[in-house]
Amino acid sequence: MSESLSSSSRWSVYALLICVGAGLVAARIMGVESPDPRSPTPFQSANDKSRWATIRALADDGTYAIDQIIFGPQSAPLPFEAMGPQVRGWYTIDLVRHRGSDGKEHYYSSKPTLLPTLLAGVYWLVRSLTGATLASDPHYVARIMLVLVNLLPLVGAQVLLTRQIDRLAQTDWSRLFGVTALVFGTFVTTFSVTLNNHTVAALSVIGGLAAALPVWANESRALWRLGVAGLAFGFAAANELPALSLCVLIGAALAWKAPLETLAGYVPAVLLVATAALGTNYIAHGDWRTPYAHRKDGPVVAQFPGTLQSLRQRGPNPPLEHAIKDAGGELSHTYFIEIPRRTPKSRRVLWDQANQQRFALVQAEGHVEVRRWDDWYDYPGTHWDPATLDGLDAGERSPVVYAFHCLIGHHGLFSLTPIWLLSAAGCVIWLRGRDPARRGLAGMTILITIVVLGFYLTRPLIDRNYGGGTSCLRWLLWLTPLWLLTLLPAADWLGTSRWGRALALALLAVSVFSAYYAADNPWADPWIYDYWTRLGWIKY
Repeated sequence: MSESLSSSSRWSVYALLICVGAGLVAARIMGVESPDPRSPTPFQSANDKSRWATIRALADDGTYAIDQIIFGPQSAPLPFEAMGPQVRGWYTIDLVRHRGSDGKEHYYSSKPTLLPTLLAGVYWLVRSLTGATLASDPHYVARIMLVLVNLLPLVGAQVLLTRQIDRLAQTDWSRLFGVTALVFGTFVTTFSVTLNNHTVAALSVIGGLAAALPVWANESRALWRLGVAGLAFGFAAANELPALSLCVLIGAALAWKAPLETLAGYVPAVLLVATAALGTNYIAHGDWRTPYAHRKDGPVVAQFPGTLQSLRQRGPNPPLEHAIKDAGGELSHTYFIEIPRRTPKSRRVLWDQANQQRFALVQAEGHVEVRRWDDWYDYPGTHWDPATLDGLDAGERSPVVYAFHCLIGHHGLFSLTPIWLLSAAGCVIWLRGRDPARRGLAGMTILITIVVLGFYLTRPLIDRNYGGGTSCLRWLLWLTPLWLLTLLPAADWLGTSRWGRALALALLAVSVFSAYYAADNPWADPWIYDYWTRLGWIKY
């Protein structure tokens, strides 16, 4: 552009872009539907069903247990085909099972508890005002809630980030490019039609940046800014655990600029969110650790000489019974020892139905260990049995292949959204510049990106699954705001020539295509994976 647009003219264009984007998202939300015609609900995956079930259970029944919702009156697993249609629409594999506060075993969502707890309040309000419930009117209620908790915050966050883009970019070309990418070119918009933690974390980061960047740039030390930043980055970490690294790094940066204000505003706000996250988890599960941390047997509570093979399935087993009694426990006459389902022969499961209590029996050298039950993912019909997992859920065996596909392959960060190549170049440009605020933002973006990528690329086999059935590497969505800001200097530079603008537009076109390829259902395979599979280039 040879002439600079006035601020009012730029904002008129920004408003048009955001308005069109909001209309498209609203239309998609109003038509959201389960991809399975046998599941008459607007829920699109096991992931969002798990959260919706908790919201319904909390608001309608006052409990975090979701047995009745996902299994119906029988409150136990059935084959999917045997479930009634109303129950089938709520069934999810994102489950754990453990003993509840009533002394009985129940099924619970495996997802963090803070977000569904807050959204249960939104559902209660919608139910109170309309009389509609998730049980009787799931489409009506869910779509209203998606507008309230996804669309409206999305539009507000886009306005906030547009202000930062307008301030940090040097040319009108870069400003318009950045706002267009924000509205149409990322998977944050793709995921806005489904209930998930990733968009919530991304929008929280935007709110945190809007509050914190003026402090970092020495433009303000207002205490409210530090408080809002603490709430926002703390909430991002509550929804995406690796975002804790950004929360800590931002806190350190703000403390360097405004130590007293950070101590008085930022730190208490972060602690408030942490307390709410841990507190709701404890209320739900009776444990400070999240369900993800309950994947293996607990500590040894007793032991006795002998072997597992010597134990009778339905007793009596005096050595076992005496060992548990000496440890302060008690077994009823109804206990029995189950055949292992997803474990080696050196392990058994003791189930005392009367006491609703389980123990893991593990063969050690010369004796048997009785361990506290702590594998919440081990239950009849579990999807998470390593022996039966297949496809992407089985995990990518080669860490090198996994890294390749996470970066430039079928789930690639740069192959699906190539505008992030501009972010990498932009970070280098800002690091070489003289503005300390921009250098700091670029350095933080590089550091956080490396830390988060390193975290996911070094996960064990079962976690190397590209996020499961999803249109992108969804775990990185919350970094989108940082990458959008740091692509601006590269866009400034490319905007000075016709070929540069053509290259930037080509990268943007591919990014928009990737985002809208999965517009109807973000819990679907990326277009690259989809076509490579059809061509037979990859098989899982």
